[in-house]
Amino acid sequence: MIMNDIAESGLTLDKGPQALLDAVAQDPTGPLTVGIAGPGGHGKTALLAELARVHQRAGITVRTAAPEPGEPVDPDTVLLVDDAHLLDDTRIGVLLRLVATRRHRLVVAHRPWPRSAALSELVDTLRRDGQAVLLTPFTREQTAAYLAATPELGRRDDLVEFVHAQTSGVPRDVERLARGLAGAETGTGAVVTPPRSVVLELGPDLDVQPEAVRRLLLAVAAGGPLSVSTLGTILGREPAAVDELIATTRAAGLLGADGRLAPIVRRAVTTLSPTTDRTAVWRRLTELQLARGGAVLPLVRSLLAVGALGDCPASTLAAAAGEALADEPALAADLFAAATAAGQPAGAQQALAAALAGHLDDALRLADRLLATAAPPDRSEAAVVAATALAHRGHIGRSVELYRWAGTASAVAFAIVGRLATGDLSATAGPPTGEPAGEPPTLHASAARRMADGVRESVSGPPTAALSALVQAAALLEPDGRAALLPDSPAALAALTAVHCGELEIAERVLHRALGAGVGGPLMARRHRLLQAWILMVRGETHAATERLATVTLDGRQLESRDLLFAAAIRMGIARRNSDLGALKGGWGQALEAVVRHPVDLFTLLPLGELAIAGARLGDLARLEPYLREGRALLGRLDKPPLWSVPLHWSGLHAAILTGEPAVADEHVAALLTAAGHSRYAAVVAAAAQSWVEVLRGVVDPARVEAAARGLHDTGLCWDGARLAGQAAIRTADRRAMTSLLECARALQGRPSHGGQTPTTGTSTARVTGPTQQGLSDREYEVAELVLAGLTYREIGDRLFISAKTVEHHVARMRNRLNCANRAELLALLRTILADRASDTAGQPWPQRATR
Repeated sequence: MIMNDIAESGLTLDKGPQALLDAVAQDPTGPLTVGIAGPGGHGKTALLAELARVHQRAGITVRTAAPEPGEPVDPDTVLLVDDAHLLDDTRIGVLLRLVATRRHRLVVAHRPWPRSAALSELVDTLRRDGQAVLLTPFTREQTAAYLAATPELGRRDDLVEFVHAQTSGVPRDVERLARGLAGAETGTGAVVTPPRSVVLELGPDLDVQPEAVRRLLLAVAAGGPLSVSTLGTILGREPAAVDELIATTRAAGLLGADGRLAPIVRRAVTTLSPTTDRTAVWRRLTELQLARGGAVLPLVRSLLAVGALGDCPASTLAAAAGEALADEPALAADLFAAATAAGQPAGAQQALAAALAGHLDDALRLADRLLATAAPPDRSEAAVVAATALAHRGHIGRSVELYRWAGTASAVAFAIVGRLATGDLSATAGPPTGEPAGEPPTLHASAARRMADGVRESVSGPPTAALSALVQAAALLEPDGRAALLPDSPAALAALTAVHCGELEIAERVLHRALGAGVGGPLMARRHRLLQAWILMVRGETHAATERLATVTLDGRQLESRDLLFAAAIRMGIARRNSDLGALKGGWGQALEAVVRHPVDLFTLLPLGELAIAGARLGDLARLEPYLREGRALLGRLDKPPLWSVPLHWSGLHAAILTGEPAVADEHVAALLTAAGHSRYAAVVAAAAQSWVEVLRGVVDPARVEAAARGLHDTGLCWDGARLAGQAAIRTADRRAMTSLLECARALQGRPSHGGQTPTTGTSTARVTGPTQQGLSDREYEVAELVLAGLTYREIGDRLFISAKTVEHHVARMRNRLNCANRAELLALLRTILADRASDTAGQPWPQRATR
């Protein structure tokens, strides 16, 4: 559509009105027979005023009142009549006769309703003998043009979108809102609500409407599609009368052609209407919808938005809560609570909503009460809710009891998962789980069964079968899993299994899909995000892991014990990989508390292993030893399944390295080598472990180390791979091997190599500058520690009783020796070296094993 701005008048016009003005401006005395139609607020009066101004500038007399019968009208006078829909038939007849003479020049503006027979005849005659102009709402471009003409607002796209969305382009409301925003301090931030002063301006428009129109507006403002019969019942009108009311409301510019209210009009209707009127209409509307089986949630939302929820019947609130349960469990929980406050008895669905929303205290309280007092069906559902909440809090034994008592297909499957999680090997016996007789094989039940099968395979079968079953279970829940109450999601267990297999890309994809589908509601969303953060951490992407971890607690709810344990392990793991000793010390107390709060189970061995390394780094591993023994005992009861044992041995190896216990490290290496045939991941980790202890004993085979480091990188342990290569580089006496391994470490960290290429063998073409002596001197270690602590060269010199120039010389020498391109690279490598030195008994080689 074409639009233009009239500079002097400030009008923003569409093609038809603009063509009319242009024609009059070019020939003010030419023929003029025009009918202008448009709802209220669409600019009829403004257009007539502009036509009057153009004629007056040309010296032509303008008359704005419709003539009385018999009153003479000068043919040289331009007659501009507004609101012709309000004229009686007699005066409309006078206008008809003036048009019929073809001697008079006139423009008649009117609303599309009401439309008497006389007005219809006049409109048809004007269109036939002259021109018809239809005024429509602004397009987005026209709204932008109007706002651009307001200096205080300028050309902000966000304001254009806001104003156009709020007003639906009705020119009257665009003008009001623009004026209100210009007078307010909008700044540069996004505007989310219209100024109250603008909303109040709509009050007079509502006050002049008939009572039936105001009631119609309240009904439409409640939200949701409404049939003519429903409106007729509320308004006490026949369908034909309802149609007339709708037409009248549209003609007033208050109701859009699509039957909806513009947001600013809706706000005015809901806030400015008398409370008694609003409550009466909306309460009646909800009762009608409920009686007819229609959706009541949109109506209840409107009640909630204006604080009128207390006037809604309890049965309606409960029905709305049921509708919200699948997509908005938090809202459902609030509505169920409101229904209970209004006299509705609490039921199993209320406990379910509370659990899905993550309010486990409320869920447990409700479920426990229902277990004692409810009818059998509700008792079974309440048992499932209680079992799920207890599983999230680590009480797996009690959770299994409740699941088995509930007896549903999914509950039986979840009980099997819980038994395996606590080391009950008998849960692997027997055929795959099935549905109890008479229970339909729903998606939820099928997913639970495949989930149990997957966990069984992870303990007693090949890792590929376990991962396949769990990924399939996760896919089954994606179409409709928002309202699925889960002790753990198949997506989370699939991701855990994938991490244990070194298939991090599969883990990322299954978690991404689960979050996108909202599987398990807010209760499981945290679990999925924590596992995403874990994957980023083990890859060495500590900044991204920190950001992902921060999203877990955005809703302000406290973490349940299992999630708290994972979050604590991630924080400690990030600190360890960043060589941030302060963060390790600061988070250790919270980490220990998390371990104490959640009993050891199969699915928490991963964070327990990470915390064991942190404890060893801090010299406080003994406090975790009882829990590590419990973890090893659990694995023993399950016949030491390699999939779950390998990561714990890998963590144990690094804890032993940090505590300086070669014999313990050798035990972990032996266990890893025994499990090497279980999977590619186990083989890679076993080779890396063997290579690592050899490096610590001073035996550096560059090709073997690099192969092991790249194997770790390819299985997702990127940080570990780079660290292995870095440790070997600072321990070898071969200059070429050192250079090659440093280049490998940089490449695995995602940093460019100095030679312009990433070496793939034990040799490198990278230049080596500076002294050839390997390792750092004791003085250089001291300087490195203080540099990493953030001290200046002068401060370091004062502390070590040397000059700042000498400190600078030490730093330059370390940079050359370690072949670092810049200071940032030097600092990153020094963090690794110092962490290794702290863990390796001051950097001294380990004693050789008794048996080689």
